[in-house]
Amino acid sequence: MTEPPAQDPTSATAPTGPGGARATDEREAGPPAGKPTWHALLELIALSGLGVAQPLLDVIGRSPDFFFFHGAGAVAVLALVAIVVLLPPALLWGVELLAGLLAGAVVRRWAHRVLLAGLATLLAVQAGKSLTDLRGPLLMVVAAVAAVAAVAGYARFAVSRQVLRVAAVGPLVFVLLFVFASPSSAVFLGRGAAEMSVRSTGPHPPVVVVILDEFPLLSLLDEQGELDADRVPSFADLAAGSTWYRNATTVSGKTTSAVPAMLTGRYPAGAVTPHYSQYPENLFTLLGPVYEIEAWENVTQLCPPEHCRGRPGQARGSLQVMLRETAGLYGQLISPTDSLDDPTASFREPTVADEVRANDKDPQAGPDFRMSRLTENQPARFTEFLGSLQPAETPTLHFLHLLMPHSPWTYLPSGMRYHGPGGLPFDGTWWSRLAHQRHIEQVGYTDLLIGEMMRTLRSSGLYDDALIVVTSDHGVSFSQDVSGREMDAEFKAAPELAWVPLFVKEPGQRVGRIDDRNWEHVDLLPTVADHAGVAVPWRTDGISATGEPRQTTDKRFDDQPGEPMTVDGPVHFAAVRAGSGAYPVWPPLPAADLIGTAVADLTVTGVGPTATVANLSAFGDVQAERGLLPALVHGSLPDTVPDGAPIAIAVNGTVGTVVQAARDGEGRLRFVGLIPDEDLFVPGANELELFLVTGDGGAVSAQRMPTS
Repeated sequence: MTEPPAQDPTSATAPTGPGGARATDEREAGPPAGKPTWHALLELIALSGLGVAQPLLDVIGRSPDFFFFHGAGAVAVLALVAIVVLLPPALLWGVELLAGLLAGAVVRRWAHRVLLAGLATLLAVQAGKSLTDLRGPLLMVVAAVAAVAAVAGYARFAVSRQVLRVAAVGPLVFVLLFVFASPSSAVFLGRGAAEMSVRSTGPHPPVVVVILDEFPLLSLLDEQGELDADRVPSFADLAAGSTWYRNATTVSGKTTSAVPAMLTGRYPAGAVTPHYSQYPENLFTLLGPVYEIEAWENVTQLCPPEHCRGRPGQARGSLQVMLRETAGLYGQLISPTDSLDDPTASFREPTVADEVRANDKDPQAGPDFRMSRLTENQPARFTEFLGSLQPAETPTLHFLHLLMPHSPWTYLPSGMRYHGPGGLPFDGTWWSRLAHQRHIEQVGYTDLLIGEMMRTLRSSGLYDDALIVVTSDHGVSFSQDVSGREMDAEFKAAPELAWVPLFVKEPGQRVGRIDDRNWEHVDLLPTVADHAGVAVPWRTDGISATGEPRQTTDKRFDDQPGEPMTVDGPVHFAAVRAGSGAYPVWPPLPAADLIGTAVADLTVTGVGPTATVANLSAFGDVQAERGLLPALVHGSLPDTVPDGAPIAIAVNGTVGTVVQAARDGEGRLRFVGLIPDEDLFVPGANELELFLVTGDGGAVSAQRMPTS
């Protein structure tokens, strides 16, 4: 017998209640009671598109450096987009289907509403962070209430369900905008650079260009404004045979603008994707017709495929890695608190050991437990670059952009690494001081790498004849209240942000000299071109250092690309010349003179509050042959500890550092301290002790803090 057709609950003939109002039944409040329909999937696609796909595609679409850093091609990017757009609604729909199979249609309908409420909550959290000042648990409560109200409206009104189903077209729109209109579209749409006609003007020596990252000149200087040869001996060695352009400044605090300015000779014109299709006239296309190019870029892709073959390191960014990074990004977006992480903080140079593990090979440890592992700790990109530094019959450009000493700061000067918590604040007296200390330690390791490069250049025979350029794309400020890479209106941190190291060893140069001309980083391309014997066929804003210096003394700095600010050059250069004693400035650290003191010599007056040490287990079995030390000690404190209280951290009976109790962005009282003295650690079990320091001056005493 043929069953009558199911009645449409939205039709005019649907049952009505008193007063003519249509009765609400289960069929109106969600998918029909029978087999699952596509309506449920369309609704999940729509809401997932708004709460998951759109915010993620918006962020990564504006960050092509994310894909350049991971060496991702169009296929990998499309796979990532497909997963972001399709996987969440597919998984949620699968949950609904399973609920229906196990418990029936009614449970499936309620599961659908719960899932919609969850997606609506995620969307409401993001909207609340954007539109209100609410944060933390209160924001979560408000978002959840709003989501429940929205789902109640969905269940009550048919029009809301119809609108939601129509909105399922949204993810397709988001994907089209990502592929064709976002800055990341260059990954898909970029064309090869046009062949350039180059006019030779002289001999073509080997050219070596090393661009370091997030590296203020002040980090190399002592308190008299001279190179600190004791702390950075390799940079001092480099300066002894090259020209140190001491008054060199970047034109942008953003790598994606600063590096193109250096390699094109032009000031930033706006937020342009750092891709060869957008910058067809650059150092690589200029030298490409004459030079072989060995290039390791990082968060740019200015060298076109016709001049630069792919690098093993550029393939390290597997889809799995990008998915992990994207998941972390989404965690920040939906967090009810403001994210403390700089999105580029995840851009870490993979080590040699990382690359070996990625290729399913076992690292081989040598007889010297430290040096063998320190070699593995070396950035893989740098190791590949060193291997290219060999004489060749054809003139060669050796180019390296290295994320050193860029955060995350994880290296001690020897090359030993340490792990630390992510998301630490950057603002505040203690947090700025800690960030600067970790940065300076990583500068020491960067110096070690420069020493390796210098030894390789000399042993290979390239050094004497080569043009060698070592510089940084931009600086970074650690000064309180102006920390980071953005210039404030009063230029308080200009000496840290704008002034960068720049050393140029000309072919045949053997004696070092200092040149204080007003160098801006748009001068790099014309200077390299002159030394490389190639004429630049396009107009540049920069001028070659082989000619007369520019007559102006002010500096251009684009805090936002294409929005220049004028910085008083002489005033801030004078601050640089004053040395690292001038920047950054913090109040004296209480009890700092306890560092290096034996625990036996402390005046211990009793037992203080308990400290929770997050990485306490790492001290139970220290194996330096792994190339790792628990040098960053961190954890939480009870509120009975006063804010700013000094805490001495001792390892094996000696105070290794003194930290201050400080609150993070979520209001938690924490302690984080770096112990740079590797000699305090021993193989195997190490004793960690914490002391709450009290008193002042000669009357300093301490309370032993139990740890858990």
